[in-house]
Amino acid sequence: MATTGAALSRTGRPMDIHTVRKLQRAFVYVLLAAGTVIFILPFLWMLTTSLKTSRGVLTFPPQFFPTSFEWPNYPEGWSALPFNRFLLNTLLVTTLAVVGNLISCTLPAYAFARLRARGRPIMFAAMLATMAIPAEVTLVPQFILFTELHMVNTYWPLFLPAWFGYAYFIFLLRQFFMTIPRELDEAARIDGAGDLRILWSIILPLSKPAIAAVTVFAFIGNWNNLIAPLIYLRSQEKYTLALGLKLFQGQFITQYNQMMAVSIITLLPIVVLFFIAQKAFVRGITLTGMGGR
Repeated sequence: MATTGAALSRTGRPMDIHTVRKLQRAFVYVLLAAGTVIFILPFLWMLTTSLKTSRGVLTFPPQFFPTSFEWPNYPEGWSALPFNRFLLNTLLVTTLAVVGNLISCTLPAYAFARLRARGRPIMFAAMLATMAIPAEVTLVPQFILFTELHMVNTYWPLFLPAWFGYAYFIFLLRQFFMTIPRELDEAARIDGAGDLRILWSIILPLSKPAIAAVTVFAFIGNWNNLIAPLIYLRSQEKYTLALGLKLFQGQFITQYNQMMAVSIITLLPIVVLFFIAQKAFVRGITLTGMGGR
């Protein structure tokens, strides 16, 4: 009755159910379009700024569209600093960190999802509790540790922590592993397979969406990491892309147009990776909450 009353037209007659569904769908599309514009507006502003002149960036009132498209900002900005070297450094650190995240998080996730041990819920809760610890709390102890190990101004502090697990990724993988039927494990054990064989031959091939989600999250987090390189790296030839972008900010002048142009270039690998793994990424996120105990 409430639905029928809400669907009355101006003439007092109830609207067709298909019309109501079309209106609801149109309303949802309008909300999604508005949200898309809000989220994409900063990116569009960065894109238009990368095509402006140095004087056009600082004009008042600000102009969204440039008066002339300065495409040379891209090659000039990339060649203004050794960004080829920065790119190689970033690829090295990101690859080692992503591999470390996958290995160090898959093993405990399998243990929490499949192995039976006393106190497992308590250990799992303690592991999740570490997510509440701000990164700023462990920043100074980590710096002291790496200083004592003589790893400052090396790449070790940038990727080594990834090889010791990350609570959120462990939780993500564990929830997905629990959606896989245990009958597959039991059938493999009858054939003589051990835990590592079950993990490698059964669990991981069926967990490609969760692996893709962890890979995307780890890649983005390490590719855009600024704090760790800023703290541990001293030599410019070891800088990453995120740290190299800060070199555009001078003491007296900042080349905003070239900085935005290089920022667009550094975003391309993330965009490409997301579109390649989009379906698996979305499926991995949506299915991780379906696991039981």
